[in-house]
Formats: sequence, structure tokens, C-alpha cells
Amino acid sequence: MNQHSQARRRSSGFTLIELMITVAIVAILASIALPSYQQYVIRSKRSAAQAQMLDIANRQQQFLIANRGYADKAALTASGYSLPAEVSGSYSYDVTLSTTGAPSYTLTFTPTGSQSGDGALSLTSEGVKTPSGKW
Repeated sequence: MNQHSQARRRSSGFTLIELMITVAIVAILASIALPSYQQYVIRSKRSAAQAQMLDIANRQQQFLIANRGYADKAALTASGYSLPAEVSGSYSYDVTLSTTGAPSYTLTFTPTGSQSGDGALSLTSEGVKTPSGKW
């Protein structure tokens, strides 16, 4: 019985090869999952920025009705608007007003930090969204 219990002790646990194979499998899975997760985070931040752009567009329409012109960034800020923290950490924005013809604007969100590789988003008063592949 003594030899039997020694054999049992030797067979318990994992060998170095088994541990190395497990680590290799985990590393392969992580190398596949991490880029997918990073793209998911970029897309979710972009969606939050687009929602804010549409919110600003609604505010612009209300401002147009009340003032016969669109608001620049300073007027939006003065009216109490500010980007939410989850968007301002990844994007800055600007409003460009047309100086000729009928009132119009272009709203541009420029990515910052880890989002900077995603490219800028823009929305005009006519509803033109660029780049079209990201909307």
C-alpha cells in the first residue's frame, strides 16, 4: 500500500508541458480578443459622440427659431451646454457658422487621446454626415 500511495502523489498536479500549453492557449485567445475589444470601445465612444452631435443639432434648430440664426460654440456654452464627461474625454468639438447666404453651420467633433486614430466626424445644418462610413 505504501508504494500505491507514492504513485498517487506523483500523478497529482500538472506537468510543465501541460502548464506551457495552457499558457500558450490563453495567450492566443488574448491576442485575438484584445483587438476586437479595442475596436468595440472605439465604436462605442464614436456612438456617444454622434448622439451628442444630434443633440447639438436639435439645440441649433431651437436656437434658429428663437434667434433667426445658428449658435456658435460660445453661444452654446453660454446657454449652459457642455459635452458630457464620457464624450469630452475622447472628443473636442467646434461649430463653424456660414458667413454668406442662408444661415448654416458645420459641427465637427475631433477625436483626442486613444480615440485619435478614429478620424473626425462632422454634421452640417443640412443633415450631411461625414464620413458616411462611420455613421
